[in-house]
Amino acid sequence: MTGFERIAATFASCKAEGRAALVTYVMAGDPDLASSRAMALACAEGGADLLEIGMPFSDPIADGPVIQLAAERALAAGTGIAGVLRLARQVREATAAPIALMGYVNPLLSYGEGRFLAEAEQAGVDALILPDLPPEEAEELREKARAHGIALVNLLAPTSTAARRRQACATAGGFVYLVSVTGVTGARTELPPELPALVASVRAESPVPVVVGFGVSRPDQARALGPLADGVVVGSAIVRRIAEGGTRTARAGRVRRFVASLRRALER
Repeated sequence: MTGFERIAATFASCKAEGRAALVTYVMAGDPDLASSRAMALACAEGGADLLEIGMPFSDPIADGPVIQLAAERALAAGTGIAGVLRLARQVREATAAPIALMGYVNPLLSYGEGRFLAEAEQAGVDALILPDLPPEEAEELREKARAHGIALVNLLAPTSTAARRRQACATAGGFVYLVSVTGVTGARTELPPELPALVASVRAESPVPVVVGFGVSRPDQARALGPLADGVVVGSAIVRRIAEGGTRTARAGRVRRFVASLRRALER
């Protein structure tokens, strides 16, 4: 099964259940690779439908302080692209949920595009999310990734122009990632009032599912977004629970319970 097929089947299954997909994020290597494997699987056990795994980078321009610190911890632990791919393989062996790697172009180029894509395919990676790669400059990598069965996900922001939205939707792979707020990742107490209209507008243009991320941190926010979008992404709120410390078992338990609360919210 290709990444495109696994992602499409997952969103179709969620739609058949009458709910949005739950997308969760953990940083590879935070605080170490073995722990991040446990955290990703705790997300799956809690009910996550699609797993995002972060690729640590020293200059994460789209990330807020919580995920920046997670990247610093991962880099300090020696996590590189090879470790991320090894982690993805281990997660794939334990779950059928789609896996999306989220990170930045520089480490990928350093590792070598061809080598990265070949190893990502072997590891069972389904999608790539690269916030610093605009759709206008992504065509070459998109086609190379497609040849390996991997979807390159386009991102849109509230500030994206109508032309950018059209292009991002026209070339979308897997799903469209709609950033809910202007700024970096991180929990927000309130989501913008104009978000429902923005989500509806993008969904009307997109041939693939539209997920909303950046700022979603509580079950009530997930519940409010569920009827509007095809999927809801929660990242910083999970990473913050991992950073609270304790044993690996304790951290995984916190993550599993929190993700389960998000899943319940989407089912109501």
